[in-house]
Amino acid sequence: MSVSVLIVDDSAVVREVLSQMLSSAPDIEVLGASPDPLFAMNRMKLRWPDVIVLDIEMPRMDGLTFLRKIMDERPTPVIICSSLTEKGARITLDALSAGAVAVITKPALNQRAFLLEAAKELVQEVRDAARAKMGVVKRISQTSGEPAAPPAPKLTADVVLEAPSGLEKYRTTEKIIAIGTSTGGTQALEYLLPRLPATCPGVAVVQHMPEKFTASFAERLNGLCRVEVREAKNGDRLISGVALIAPGGKHLLVKRNGAQYVAEVKDGPLVSRHRPSVDVLFRSVAICAGGNAVGVIMTGMGDDGARGMREMHDAGARTIAQDEESCVVFGMPAEAINHGGVDEVMSLERITHMLAGIRG
Repeated sequence: MSVSVLIVDDSAVVREVLSQMLSSAPDIEVLGASPDPLFAMNRMKLRWPDVIVLDIEMPRMDGLTFLRKIMDERPTPVIICSSLTEKGARITLDALSAGAVAVITKPALNQRAFLLEAAKELVQEVRDAARAKMGVVKRISQTSGEPAAPPAPKLTADVVLEAPSGLEKYRTTEKIIAIGTSTGGTQALEYLLPRLPATCPGVAVVQHMPEKFTASFAERLNGLCRVEVREAKNGDRLISGVALIAPGGKHLLVKRNGAQYVAEVKDGPLVSRHRPSVDVLFRSVAICAGGNAVGVIMTGMGDDGARGMREMHDAGARTIAQDEESCVVFGMPAEAINHGGVDEVMSLERITHMLAGIRG
């Protein structure tokens, strides 16, 4: 079954390249490419698309206003096509909060070359977006053809740190929480983190998000939460009342320094095709915290975090997966369950209530 796509972008270059690129996939049908939302709305009267690829900054009507109109009238998977700028990051986060399911980042210059280079990833983003459950997106924000060839070899967390040996000594009883999420995760985290008390254990979060967006995301969350939320930096202590967000383009690990937990932010290859990777975070927590940790895997596409959650489980941690009904995409939790590393499956509401009851 094919996926129909409408492209809305004021750049003629972006419209041309995206149209050619997506049309080349046998299971994707491009319905058209509009220079602004008003043209797009006229097209959509004739046929409503399965997925919309939407620029944010456009004439006549901005993309954020258009997105909110879509979500009110007929919730539809929307992929934001955003510039890698501080302003672009802030507006894109507003779009994700309003219901967009994914982000394509584009540089200010050489957009044609960038989009062509990222063709396989972008085609897969559209396929993934078509599987998103928009009723769940709206609820949270308010309260098949042949698969694409992988862009690179799929590496495991072994390329960043060694697997747990089973000989680790946990010299502290202080608890920590590790959370991994992807598609739909920005809305889920905006639901969960503001409901945690300042007395909760330290929280480490991997949200699949492009570079330059995570600092703005952490700042946004910090304004909503009783816990302090910030983008993780090397040496940051993971203590009660603090949540650290993995920087885009870097891996986040938790290490032990005596009886303290500290963050390590480092470069490295993509793991499970992601950087930051949930598998890397979860493995590091399995090694340094064992049974003193709680691991949570939430909505997202793919299998990042499944192996790391099994390692946390085997090290004695309590491990939880978000249930299918409350996920935008059930891929990551389902893979973690299939790997045998999940103790409990809960709704987003139950996960939030459970975490709020833990004291650091």
